[in-house]
Amino acid sequence: MIITELLAILSIAAATGLRLALPLLLIGLMSGPQLWANVPLLAQLPPALVLGVLATWSIAELMLSKDRYSQRFFQILELVLSPGVGALAGIGIARTLGLDSWLNLLVGLISGLLALVIQLLQVGLFFRPLRPPLWSFFVVDGLCIVLAVLAFDAPNQGGIIALLLLWLVSRTSYLWQHWPRRSQPK
Repeated sequence: MIITELLAILSIAAATGLRLALPLLLIGLMSGPQLWANVPLLAQLPPALVLGVLATWSIAELMLSKDRYSQRFFQILELVLSPGVGALAGIGIARTLGLDSWLNLLVGLISGLLALVIQLLQVGLFFRPLRPPLWSFFVVDGLCIVLAVLAFDAPNQGGIIALLLLWLVSRTSYLWQHWPRRSQPK
């Protein structure tokens, strides 16, 4: 059924919207001996190099993204790279699940846009006057891992979580636009 594959793609796209390298690392580790053979650009690189770079970048994302100053660096980089990484991860999952190759462009577009929208919400949250609490960073990391694992093990549940996350993003952006502003004292 194509709905299950679409939900798996939405799940991995939402995970790449939260963090970049961690979902790609989990795709490789959960793919078995073929590692990143289905991910377009990563298939041309040596697996040991890809594993080293993704593991290092994942550790940096998990540890350094909690610091206020390095967080800005990660946000800018993730905002720029999230559509491309989301498209790569979505196409990789589509190839792993055996979807037709003519769907790759559509899958890449949808997963890249979902990753970008979720990343835009994260950037918007961190540029608010009050910084989110530290525990919220750990929730984002955990949600990223859960979504990446569910893309393989339970795509229906992962896709539903991704759709709920998309609803939360659209609802949050609506609230930000219509939130009453405090008048500035004269």
